Amino acid sequence: MRVEWPTVWLLAACYAAYALGITLLSVIWLPLGIAVTALAIALQSSLQHEVIHGHPLPSRKWSQLLVAPSLNLAIPYLRFRDTHLAHHQDATLTDPYDDPESNYLDPSEWARLPLAARLILKANNTLLGRLLLGPVIGQVTFMAADIAAIRQPGVLRGWLWHLALCVPVVAIVVVAPMPVWAYLIAAYAGLSILKIRTFLEHQAHERARGRTVIIEDRGPLAFLFLNNNLHVVHHMHPRVPWYRLPRIYFANREKYLARNCGYRYRSYAEIFRRYLFKAKDPVPHPLWPES
Repeated sequence: MRVEWPTVWLLAACYAAYALGITLLSVIWLPLGIAVTALAIALQSSLQHEVIHGHPLPSRKWSQLLVAPSLNLAIPYLRFRDTHLAHHQDATLTDPYDDPESNYLDPSEWARLPLAARLILKANNTLLGRLLLGPVIGQVTFMAADIAAIRQPGVLRGWLWHLALCVPVVAIVVVAPMPVWAYLIAAYAGLSILKIRTFLEHQAHERARGRTVIIEDRGPLAFLFLNNNLHVVHHMHPRVPWYRLPRIYFANREKYLARNCGYRYRSYAEIFRRYLFKAKDPVPHPLWPES
């Protein structure tokens, strides 16, 4: 494997934007600094995803060093790596137990929840709710699962490495012109942006191949998500770098739409119009048997 230079240069641009956001742009106008920092944080998460799948360097170890400190301060890279690779078992996609990235609950677990929790999770299933509530709900559930699995190999190590790597990030933020409270807003906003990508990228479907979406967007969000909106192409070819996915998809569009049973949207604008205030899916898995 050769060096994938578009990804290397994008990493450099991401960190340059991050540095500008927490320094010069925050001095010029703090809201601008927060916005640019949030976008850089979201982009770094997309670049972490690239590294998880073996990009951009021949050495996986060196690739991981480029993205290991999570600028969002919330998700340990090693835990993101392990849970995401488990998610790539297509046969278990959307499974409330075996898919770590599933947004569905077991109906029997849903039935036991108090009313307040149900209302919050229902709100979280609208796009607006996912943007406002999604980062904190996702963090709580992610950490609860890891606490329950803390004795499993790699879980504690992932968190300890994360805490150690957060130290230099926090140190930089403390001495930067951007206030710490503003950085926390930027980090939350960056995680919120990522919730747009994950909002409906998988659906409940009897066939595993019908569970993964195609969003034919070519705009800023598609770039920020590194074309992961062409999600079924990524699941079928996870070793293909982000900048090749559109060409592969549009050259074989009918093949991929047949593959995912036509689960497709034209753009993120369509998704905002349809689901900003409306839930696309129920919280309990609609195909899961009640026990």
